[in-house]
Amino acid sequence: MRDLGIRWTIGDVSAFGFEALRLSIWGAYRAFGADTEMVVFVNSLPIEKARKKTREVPDIVSWACAERAPAFLADFLDGEMAEGVAWKLAPLRAFPDRFELSLDNDCIFWKIPPTVETWLRESPPRCLIAADVKAAFGSFSSLAGSQPRNTGIRGLPPGYDLGRALQAVLQDHPMRLGSELDEQGLQAVALDRDRPAHVVSAEEVTICSPFWPHEPRLGSAGAHFVGLNSHSLPWDYYGRPASELVSENWRRLRPELCRRVGVAEEAASP
Repeated sequence: MRDLGIRWTIGDVSAFGFEALRLSIWGAYRAFGADTEMVVFVNSLPIEKARKKTREVPDIVSWACAERAPAFLADFLDGEMAEGVAWKLAPLRAFPDRFELSLDNDCIFWKIPPTVETWLRESPPRCLIAADVKAAFGSFSSLAGSQPRNTGIRGLPPGYDLGRALQAVLQDHPMRLGSELDEQGLQAVALDRDRPAHVVSAEEVTICSPFWPHEPRLGSAGAHFVGLNSHSLPWDYYGRPASELVSENWRRLRPELCRRVGVAEEAASP
């Protein structure tokens, strides 16, 4: 694949979250090829523990400790936000001289979405982001527009200075980052700053969960299983525990996911 590196970030997520990471890695390996460099950044737990929880992945995958977010963000990060660290921005770039595709651990491809193919071919290149089904930009809602975006998929072209783009937004709009939605809003604004980013549609990669307006189905090229990382969701949905419904949806779709990414289905997690 054209000078591409793929990165993931994983922390102390649920057992299903580690299952999803395993399938996400194998799916990317199958879709983009064995010559694509891949790295997983680990935070909040030791690397070896994360590798053990993830189980077998291709040998080409490297593992690294996540750095803390860049220094310029320190004055904007609220302590309530994931230990005061914006983990998706730690580090800012893993492959600064290549196309860099960042996937959430619960975002699984089994083939290359057409929009990603376009992103990799276009010249001059620009950024890439995913569509969502509902706008959720936190403090940056007034700046990010009305079109829903999701940073579970983020693409950066070679040489793109993500730090500069983020700093420019914060310089013009110095807002505190107190939640993942604030971080998502900041990134959405920054990625559109020079030229509008390519947007991977929710038909290509569904926002997959049992809770409307999400859809409990697979997309044409992938699915993003929002909510899967949580150890427990403290609310009910139509009289049933939300965590139970997320687990049910994952178990229902997992056999087909394994088939599409080309791995054997392992014993179910608790």
